[in-house]
Amino acid sequence: MKRLSMYSAAIVALVSLSACGGSGSDDNTLTAWAWNINIPVLEEAAEQFKADNPDFELEIIEVGTPDVYQRITTGLQANGEGLPDIMLVEDDRVQGYLSNFQDSFLDISEYGFGEDHHDKFPSFKTELLSVDDGVYGFPFDAGPAGVFYRTDLFEEAGIDPDQIETWDDFIEAGHTLRDELDVALTGIDISNDDGVYRMILNQQGTFYFDENEEIALASEESIKAMEIIQRLHQDGLNENLVGWDAWLTGLANGSVATAPTGAWLTGSLTEQAPDLEGQWGVMPLPAMEEGGNRASNLGGSNYMISSRTDNPELAYEFMEYFSTSDDVQLTAMENGLFPSLNTIYDNEIFTSPVGYFGDQAIWELFAGMMDDIPAVNYTGNYSIARDETETAQSNAANGADVTEVMTSAEQQLQNRMN
Repeated sequence: MKRLSMYSAAIVALVSLSACGGSGSDDNTLTAWAWNINIPVLEEAAEQFKADNPDFELEIIEVGTPDVYQRITTGLQANGEGLPDIMLVEDDRVQGYLSNFQDSFLDISEYGFGEDHHDKFPSFKTELLSVDDGVYGFPFDAGPAGVFYRTDLFEEAGIDPDQIETWDDFIEAGHTLRDELDVALTGIDISNDDGVYRMILNQQGTFYFDENEEIALASEESIKAMEIIQRLHQDGLNENLVGWDAWLTGLANGSVATAPTGAWLTGSLTEQAPDLEGQWGVMPLPAMEEGGNRASNLGGSNYMISSRTDNPELAYEFMEYFSTSDDVQLTAMENGLFPSLNTIYDNEIFTSPVGYFGDQAIWELFAGMMDDIPAVNYTGNYSIARDETETAQSNAANGADVTEVMTSAEQQLQNRMN
């Protein structure tokens, strides 16, 4: 998740990488690798856990992305040497690690997690962490997707968001915005971020790879998704905002009226554009056709335990508490993360109006999507697949035939995988 850190004062354990994981001498101390807004959640969870485990200590090492993945990969290649007890791993990395290093992660089904807790999480999260009969991680945050939109600009242009049901409707609204206010509908970074394309794939029940892990870039669903990106750009409705900072600036200054993305954007909007309180709303993603699925996901992470840990029981007990405690997950939400633990969705925070979003109960909207989000096969080739689709997106946005572009991307990806 692209998210600005606000917690530079987080506790960072000053230990070398070689001192991580199973090499510690204190049986009541665990080490964890995480980054920015996740750190205060871990700290709060550790304090709560200590209430019943007074000797417990958690040493948190702040390692940002992508550096954390370089370190994890290095440790996995060294048979787990140098890894911490606990690692935060984003959704798109999990399957790659499990396909190559499954034995390096603790199978928490042996401790009863699947039997005791799987029904507390949406299937798209639990399927991600399950291999054969094992479970290799604890679901944490998710990125249920919607369209963040400027309510004041929509009203000024005469657009009713409740009438936007399909991507065709969305594009039609974009023409109205451009004609009436000369404002862009989207701010997609055409050459570097295929997030909107991925969300459209996901809502159709597919991804870069299908359910059999076969390349699906030239599938009917993929071509339809990329055609939407092409229309947005070719019709002059997209402002090509390069990079995270430029995108947030465009949303803050009103040059872009919408942001189809994950729920995690809420924190960045409130931090970067506090003066726009009451002028933002959220609607579900448009469907491919009337009555079609509007649920999708972008982003999310999980905690995984090294199988080399000296204290698997303690590591499991702490992470079980962390991932299934309502109080901990509400703390995560307060820090800008959307929990995948469904037992908290009846908490009043989910039905309460949010002032920044015009008193809309946006959390209730996002929670209502979670069970309808299709599972995704990221596979171990996610990174190179994304590289090829971003190249394809750039070509399609510049007017190339979409079917030819996606067929070529599929062939290129196949060549790189061989």
